[in-house]
Amino acid sequence: MTDEPTKPGAPAPPGRPRRKPAAAGRSASRGSSASGEGPASGGKPFLYVVVCAAGVAGGVGKLITAAQERNWDVGVVATPQGLGFIDRRAVEAQTGHPIRSAWRRPGDPRPLPPPDAIAVAPATFNTVNKWAAGISDTLALGILCEAYGSGVPVAVLPCLNAAQAAHPAYRQSLERLRTMGVLIGSHEPSAQPETGGADVFRWEEALELLAPERAP
Repeated sequence: MTDEPTKPGAPAPPGRPRRKPAAAGRSASRGSSASGEGPASGGKPFLYVVVCAAGVAGGVGKLITAAQERNWDVGVVATPQGLGFIDRRAVEAQTGHPIRSAWRRPGDPRPLPPPDAIAVAPATFNTVNKWAAGISDTLALGILCEAYGSGVPVAVLPCLNAAQAAHPAYRQSLERLRTMGVLIGSHEPSAQPETGGADVFRWEEALELLAPERAP
C-alpha cells in the first residue's frame, strides 16, 4: 500500500464521505444492500455490533449495555463461527432484535434497520484480514465491506494473540483499514491464550471511537 495511513478520527478518503450517525430523535438516510431497509428503530441511531469468534465474545452484553445507555438502539451481527461464542437467547432479549448471521432468503423480511454506525468487537485475525482484502463471504463481512462505500462509520476492536499480530498480513490489513477511515482500538495482542485478554478488553472503547462521528 502506498497511501499514508489515516489517523483514527480523520475524515474519510476523498470520494467516500463518511456519514455521521443519526442523532436521537431523527433518522439518517440509510441504504446498504447487505443491511437493507428494515424496521424503524424508534428515532434512535442504530448500531450494529459485529461479533467474531474470539474468547471474549461472551462479554458482548457489556458493549450492548454501554451503547444503550448512550441512546443507541443495538442489533448484533455474528460471524458463523462467532455465533457459537455468545448466548443467543440472552443477547436477543437484551437488544430486542434477532441476531443476524446469514444472508436472508428472497422474500424474507429484513430483521434490522440499516446501521448508522458499526462496532466490530471482538474482531479476529481472520475477519480483519478478509475485510481489508475485500472478501465478502459471510453476512458480517458483506456489511463491513459495504460500509466503506456507504459512508457508515466503523470502529473495530481487534482481539488476537501476539503470534497472529506478528504476521505481516495483519499489519498491512490494519494499515489498509486506516486508509479507509476505520477507527481502530488500542487493545494489545494477548500473550496468554488461556485468558484471551478478557480481563482487559475495553468494550466501551468502540463507543468512544465513534463518539466524534456522532457529534452534530
